[in-house]
Amino acid sequence: MSSSTKIAVVTGAGSGVGRAVAMALLHAGYSVVLAGRRLETLEETIAMAAVPVSRALAVAADVRDPQSVNELFATTARAFGRLDLLFNNAGINVPAVPIEELTFEQWRSVVDTNLTGPFLCTQAAVRLMKSQSPPGGRIINNGSVSAHAPRPHSAPYTATKHAITGLTKSTALDGRPFGIACGQIDIGNAATDMTVKMDTGVLQANGERRREPTMHVDNVARAVLYMASLPPDANVLFMTVMASDMPLVGRG
Repeated sequence: MSSSTKIAVVTGAGSGVGRAVAMALLHAGYSVVLAGRRLETLEETIAMAAVPVSRALAVAADVRDPQSVNELFATTARAFGRLDLLFNNAGINVPAVPIEELTFEQWRSVVDTNLTGPFLCTQAAVRLMKSQSPPGGRIINNGSVSAHAPRPHSAPYTATKHAITGLTKSTALDGRPFGIACGQIDIGNAATDMTVKMDTGVLQANGERRREPTMHVDNVARAVLYMASLPPDANVLFMTVMASDMPLVGRG
């Protein structure tokens, strides 16, 4: 591996946005640690990328668990010596139900994965980025347009994505003295397994259901690559990438 090769960790790399971004980074010359709970889907991503095995490492990890996260980043350091980019992507949602019907377990599962997970990964990444030589790196958080305009019956998902915005700003500020940049990409209707329902109708703020347009997930991958390609003295703090005709602007 060349000393100029950049090293990235992508969480939730076994499907959807995470898979697309991991493959794009590999094709751009990065060495990538692909993290997720199912090793077989991570290995599928690597096989789909068709790159030298020396540049891709699948690691089964649960972002909700501090010990698992610490081992993920320790494995990254052992395998590649440093970390240049973390894409905090792993996330889940629960069925859309009125807030009074949401169970505590459903709320907790979303918060643990969508907020605690990125915090734990950010914490571990910052430790590594501060200690390596040369120090520094970049963290990109997967936010959501829900941080600006929520859908009906989306309290846990929307709350965590609002919180990710706070985590992004705090990390960008606290990382400055150490050359660690942090930005956020808010995605609207990228076509993945999670957005299949867009084709059959999505509940709108006025109570109607309507089909919503989607965009190819590769558009997200290209946007993340752009954010990651910036020199250390430049940062995209927030970017929104969305299907052009989705009802975000003027939603409700």
